[in-house]
Amino acid sequence: MRVYLDNAATTPLDKEVFEVMAPFMLEHYGNPSSIHAHGRQVRAALEGARKTVANLVNASPSEIFFTSGGTEADNLAIICTIRSLGLKHAITSPMEHHAVLHSLEVLEKNGEIELTLLRVNEQGELDLAHLEQTLASHPRTFVSVMHANNEVGNLNDISAIAEICKRFDAVLHSDTVQTMGHYTYDVQTFGANFLVGSAHKFHGPKGVGFIYVDSAIKIHPLIQGGSQERNMRGGTENVYGIIGLAKALEIAYRDMDGHHRHIQHLKDRMIARLRDQIEDVQFNGLSAQGDKSLYTVLNVSLPASDMNEMLLFNLDINKISASGGSACTSGVDLGSHVLRAMGADMNRGHVRFSFSKYNTEEEIDYAVATLAKLYQKETV
Repeated sequence: MRVYLDNAATTPLDKEVFEVMAPFMLEHYGNPSSIHAHGRQVRAALEGARKTVANLVNASPSEIFFTSGGTEADNLAIICTIRSLGLKHAITSPMEHHAVLHSLEVLEKNGEIELTLLRVNEQGELDLAHLEQTLASHPRTFVSVMHANNEVGNLNDISAIAEICKRFDAVLHSDTVQTMGHYTYDVQTFGANFLVGSAHKFHGPKGVGFIYVDSAIKIHPLIQGGSQERNMRGGTENVYGIIGLAKALEIAYRDMDGHHRHIQHLKDRMIARLRDQIEDVQFNGLSAQGDKSLYTVLNVSLPASDMNEMLLFNLDINKISASGGSACTSGVDLGSHVLRAMGADMNRGHVRFSFSKYNTEEEIDYAVATLAKLYQKETV
């Protein structure tokens, strides 16, 4: 048995999704920008997918733009908004995904903005008083705060953040890559001017995503070279990827309640068994605190041990796929910037387990038993 518990990095493709993609790989191959019948057929399907996504998040189809994934969508929101609106200050947290942090750091290095990082406590909770204080002295600022952290699962109160931003005429972007497909969204009440999705995080294909852009915000494109996506993104659309994204999000919404219960049960089971079988096990951030964290993510902190350096390797040879943090930083031995921002003890072993609808109790029990064996405590 090989156990896959790295679903925050990517999820397996749903067979229903592949079935709707296949015809656009093999049969419906026209360019959606072509005016002949082959092109018109594909254009109709692409716009149908756009309408599906828009309906699911309660947006207008004209506010949905397809991208190559979450990283491009985040870059588009950040770089294009700051430059198009002439914003000179930005606020984010040190726990954001590097798609956000690195984009803002480059703009700061180029002298285009002043960047403020919000204070966080040892559990990774944002200091919203700091946000309010900063906006009071820097109104009309660009603010970027993720809905849920991809490493420790902390859920941020975007509605509260949006209310603060609204008072100071700030523009709010929320990286919703980890939560899209796991929670329902209504852009009319969520409060952010931008939110994003990446299909492979909710059992869709890799290499395709989308961004919602509030119609009140007028920005220039990030990628030049064509009039695709209503002049917002040059380049021929990834048609079968877009078809798959829309279907995957549709399935996610359709089955969300049942999948939420199933995955939360698995997470609760792992928490209980880890506490029972491993002495001094802890959980980073709010990942073990129910509604305060993303139900698909559990970040485990294990006792200091010589074995910690090889923890992920040992899990892998025991046929368990997990992560030390974001898959985007795998192979780079710098440690997690998220855990460091929280002041976590880096001498302990840290591993992120992330779950999907396809995981089972048997897999959870095997993963816990393997960890217990590695930490030389008898299982019970």
